[in-house]
Amino acid sequence: MVLIRTSGDRLSHVALGEFGGKALFVKEIEEALLGGEVDVGVHSLKDLPAELPAECCLTAFPPREDPRDVLVTRTGAAPSELPERAVVGTSSLRRRVLLLAHRPDLRVEPIRGNVQTRLGRLESGAYDAIVLALAGLRRLGLTPPHTVVLPAEEFVPAVGQGILGLEARAADGPARELLGRLDHGPTRKVAEAERAFLHRLDAGCHAPVAGHARLDGDLLSLTGLVASADGGTVLRGSICGVASSAEALGQELADRLLARGARRLLDEAEGRGA
Repeated sequence: MVLIRTSGDRLSHVALGEFGGKALFVKEIEEALLGGEVDVGVHSLKDLPAELPAECCLTAFPPREDPRDVLVTRTGAAPSELPERAVVGTSSLRRRVLLLAHRPDLRVEPIRGNVQTRLGRLESGAYDAIVLALAGLRRLGLTPPHTVVLPAEEFVPAVGQGILGLEARAADGPARELLGRLDHGPTRKVAEAERAFLHRLDAGCHAPVAGHARLDGDLLSLTGLVASADGGTVLRGSICGVASSAEALGQELADRLLARGARRLLDEAEGRGA
């Protein structure tokens, strides 16, 4: 196993919104993969841009962990129970927008560092609450005492949250065959739907976008969201269809939101507005 520190890891003191470009937690891993230094890249799928290098492919998706966000406080308060103008830490634009849409009075401030560092800053009193991924806490074996799971219907998770994506070189047949044994069919379907939604939107790294797919037998339902950077405008939509059409469902939902004005919100978030 080769441990690679990415740009996002090394610049943990800088707010994510200040970075330019995409793939902050991916670039160095893909360079090592394409350079033959490693044969497989293991990513948090939510960190992967919608479009991969032509020489690479996502070969396997192990079973998804719980994709929901959690609010961690020192008291166990839910979002509606936080004091007025409470300071909430998150460097995710999506989480910031959803918090402000729910509670416009909150002071949402950036926070970086690993999970233990963030929990330590909460305990020190620097924040009244922080928002984290439940999947990350579970994978680290951490159970903060005052944690409230945020409902995915309201706080829509990031595209790919809770999913690991195993990336290989497209021309490496043996590696792809081996990794294929780790692929989990239901997780692949929801990943395909969510990533097709993201790809059709052509959303950049500064755009507040969310997408969450669920399977119920052969039926797949997908909820998507595009918002303005201040949380003042939030476009939501849902679609349901057969799981075998996962990618088409993601594209169709994106088209519906684009028809309602999502392109303007995306362009403004990326600084492309007039």
